[in-house]
Amino acid sequence: MATPRTVAIDGPAGAGKSTIGALVAERLGYLFLDTGAMYRAVALAALRRGIDPDDAERLSALARQIRIAIGPPTVRDGRAYTVLLDGADVTWAIRGEDVDRIVSQVARIPKVRDAMVEQQREIAKRGRIVMVGRDIGTVVLPAAERKVFLTASAAERARRREEELAARGERRSRQDLLTEILRRDELDSKRTVAPLRAASDAILVETDGLSVGEALDRVLQVTRS
Repeated sequence: MATPRTVAIDGPAGAGKSTIGALVAERLGYLFLDTGAMYRAVALAALRRGIDPDDAERLSALARQIRIAIGPPTVRDGRAYTVLLDGADVTWAIRGEDVDRIVSQVARIPKVRDAMVEQQREIAKRGRIVMVGRDIGTVVLPAAERKVFLTASAAERARRREEELAARGERRSRQDLLTEILRRDELDSKRTVAPLRAASDAILVETDGLSVGEALDRVLQVTRS
């Protein structure tokens, strides 16, 4: 079949969705949108404003107020894309340990998700897009022409996260990272609104033991099949 105009890539935290999704979009000449970065930006904005991650009302209002933009890398520092929050570059700030701790809480608030999904669907209407997240194929773009569920074992995801942080000069123990990943998996899969799960028509791609290039080739293969 012809290359699909909308590609949805879902999967758990640390599965490589952002890296692989950005590379797939680059190969196809498509727009790339990491929806997880949008929720992280909301979480970062909440931290900076001192908003409790369980305060659904204030977080919902915040999600409507802030401006989030995601585009091609503007700095050659290993980033797959650049995230702007109200015009400021927060690409690495949204990957901090403080954001890691609360992003799943923020993302499960229905009105926060409504605000983000509304923006995501508007962007997708243009077509020629690779969108990654946890509920793209099931909720955001259920009619996406190609759906991929990218996954890896929790141990593998913790190892990759440790290496990613080390490359930026940050140190966190692999055990702590594994604990955080397992906690987020549980929160994401058990939340009542848009839980993490593979769409019934998604193609499963497991990346344990694969290099980035090998994982990219695998996803491109199923995308174009």
